Amino acid sequence: MLETMQSAMISPTTAVDFQELADLALGGETLTREQARAVLGADAAQLDELLGATLRVRERFYGRRVKMCVLLNAQSGICPEDCHYCSQSKISRAPVDKYRLLSEDVMVERARQAAAAGARRFCMVIAARGPQQKDIDRLSAAAVRIKSDPVTCELEICTSLGIMSLEQCRQLKAAGVDYVNHNLNTSEAHYAKICTTHTYADRVATLNNVREAGLATCSGGIVGMGESDDDLIEMAFALRAMDIDSIPVNFLLAIDGTPLAGSPAVEPDRALKVLCLMRLLNPTKEVRASAGRERLGDKQVLALYAANSLFVDGYLTTPGDPHAQVRSWIEGAGFEVET
Repeated sequence: MLETMQSAMISPTTAVDFQELADLALGGETLTREQARAVLGADAAQLDELLGATLRVRERFYGRRVKMCVLLNAQSGICPEDCHYCSQSKISRAPVDKYRLLSEDVMVERARQAAAAGARRFCMVIAARGPQQKDIDRLSAAAVRIKSDPVTCELEICTSLGIMSLEQCRQLKAAGVDYVNHNLNTSEAHYAKICTTHTYADRVATLNNVREAGLATCSGGIVGMGESDDDLIEMAFALRAMDIDSIPVNFLLAIDGTPLAGSPAVEPDRALKVLCLMRLLNPTKEVRASAGRERLGDKQVLALYAANSLFVDGYLTTPGDPHAQVRSWIEGAGFEVET
């Protein structure tokens, strides 16, 4: 009898009131790890309640607005790191384009195309351990031009450049860059299973440099790399503790030629629960449904119950939905594209 009572007490889906969790988030309280586990453990019958509670939190801070973002793979296929999920790493056998950093003119033109597509944020990404000084100089020059162009001056500029020093971050800030992305990707405990050429601590150090330089931080993770619920929870709490401003949540695209090829796809309900957890733990922050969200199919719109931002027009080496199509289903679902 005692064992039955104890089991009932710790069951992650027993007597969980998700509206109460939303109240905690709205009141500035932090969920406990047991409550976070209950979110990830919600069964199919509870999912509507969880999504509805999460939507309350999302609407309090972001209404029904959705920010569209565009990625530019500004340097491709020549990274010396061994991140197991990445088609551009040194150990990948995936057939990807390989090229050095694009010219300043090309980056500026791609920013103009992003603005024309209705994007609010334009993110320039390089495949590298970290940028060389000449890369920082070229990206900075491009950022200055983007911010001074009437067509693109209101774009938020983000860069994702790998491991960076404080001085490099300060130069980007001075050029007009708004955000720097450097994903934690997973928990500290799980990190060595997905990358061995740099550490979780290296990523934290870069994020600290980003914040010290006065840039907004962008950092999230990838779901579906063999992690446990506890790994996801630890990553979510780490992002909250670091006060990350923008949180992209990716769902593994198991690309042929990478070590994680053949990994099972993340189930749509699982993806939605992870997004809900990120919103409930980070109620005031931007949460982005990122790579792999298209695999939610008809449930993509439910991702917006938690997320207020998403990518359009593809990812670094994989295609995604075009902006016109995304705008159509966003507006058809009663949300509005942020302008």
